[in-house]
Amino acid sequence: MLQMKQVSKQFTLHNQHGAQLHVLHNVNLSVAAGECVVLDGPSGMGKSTLLKLIYANYRASSGLIQVTQANGHILELTQAAARDVIRMRRDTVGYVSQFLRVIPRVSALDVVADSLLDDALDQPEALEAAREQARVWLSRLRIPERLWPLPPATFSGGEQQRVNIARNMIKPRPLLLLDEPTASLDAANTQTVIDLIQEAVARGTALVGIFHDAHVGDAVATRRIDVTHFRTSP
Repeated sequence: MLQMKQVSKQFTLHNQHGAQLHVLHNVNLSVAAGECVVLDGPSGMGKSTLLKLIYANYRASSGLIQVTQANGHILELTQAAARDVIRMRRDTVGYVSQFLRVIPRVSALDVVADSLLDDALDQPEALEAAREQARVWLSRLRIPERLWPLPPATFSGGEQQRVNIARNMIKPRPLLLLDEPTASLDAANTQTVIDLIQEAVARGTALVGIFHDAHVGDAVATRRIDVTHFRTSP
């Protein structure tokens, strides 16, 4: 599902006279369907940067990043056009980030349901079917029904993160990126997320994840990668 070949990432600090900040160097990583690869290493070692490179939030400074899309075609992200990246995110790669970013005033129910809709012109029947699935996910993640019509910006941090998980996992995609998805959750909801991850792996999803909770990482990992091996000297 994913191939990273000799990938490096550096940032240019323009407010520091063009100083170069080297974050990742010579990343070689392959992730297959049905794997959950957990990224290990201390904070500041580039774990989140690696996920953002795969999701094309950042462009690699060098190397190749190849994602096998839902249609079977391979997309080379370092050269991909914006429209191809948008299509990849819609159909192939899900990304549960640490923070929920959504359009203001849209209800939690529709934030989650929107992931199942192809465009704004979907018929009312498609919208209602998507909302029905969203209700199932919000219930499973213990979001109280009284909150479903409300915008998630009004929710607690843990509730927002559960909406974020539902939004990005409701649509099965071949590749799923997880950046500390359980950081704000209690024990019961953490176990639910573990179950969801294990179910995704059993379906053949390829996952790459960061978990601050060692218990979660141990429960879901099929393989672990120490990101400090991809770190260059300051």
